[in-house]
Amino acid sequence: MIINTNIAAIRASRLLTESSQKLGESLARLSSGSKHTLISDDPGGLGAALKLDAQLKRTDAASANVGNAVSFSQTQDGFLQKVQTALERMSELTVLSQDITKTNTDRSNYSVEFTQLQSYISDIGSKKYNTVTLFSSSSNNVTVDSDANTFSMNAVDMTSGTVTTGLANIYMGTSSAITTTTSAAAALSNIATAIQNLSDMRASVGANIQRLNMTEQQLSIESENIAAASSRIKDVDVAKESTNFARYNILVQTGTAMLAQANIIPQSALRLLG
Repeated sequence: MIINTNIAAIRASRLLTESSQKLGESLARLSSGSKHTLISDDPGGLGAALKLDAQLKRTDAASANVGNAVSFSQTQDGFLQKVQTALERMSELTVLSQDITKTNTDRSNYSVEFTQLQSYISDIGSKKYNTVTLFSSSSNNVTVDSDANTFSMNAVDMTSGTVTTGLANIYMGTSSAITTTTSAAAALSNIATAIQNLSDMRASVGANIQRLNMTEQQLSIESENIAAASSRIKDVDVAKESTNFARYNILVQTGTAMLAQANIIPQSALRLLG
């Protein structure tokens, strides 16, 4: 029996310290909801989670860009729908102007409306979306993933006489009036070409929107899976950690009681001395 060195108390104290430390770590995990409360907690896993979180942020940013591109394209189509309405009315006016029962004065009245619609289409060609030109010969590149890869949207040009000859003839050509049956017939021919070009434009915009919608859905799925992967690494399993907490809590209580008992053991030496 030894009085100066109480090995049992030393061992009980060490085990109690370890249990208390683990209890504190378990409490911190449950309080924060994270497995990594200290940098020493699974450094490799923490590094992987940090990269996944950064990728998730970039993916969400790409999704926002795609969503804005959808709005941009929908705005384009909204204007093109109004162009369609204007062209339909203009084509109607050209036919009405070719009525042999109409006088040139009547045709002049039709021409006033025709010219205004012509100017309306011309104005649409210069519209902008957040200072970005809606209708130009150059295509816009849209980011489609977390690595900032892009795809080029189909360009929709309402100002170039080369690309959209029909529309150019409607609001830029010399035949801007339908005051005679001859000019009305020429205008109708131009409008027919313009309507075909407009159809091509709307098809291009529709293709852009379809591609963007598919990309947005893909990014949403990717974002969900990245978040799940990151969660598996860094988020605490509450059920499992609650079990650990209860275990360490019991160990701390029993360790405290055993340390008290270990400190009493040397007192038995007094009986031998008595």
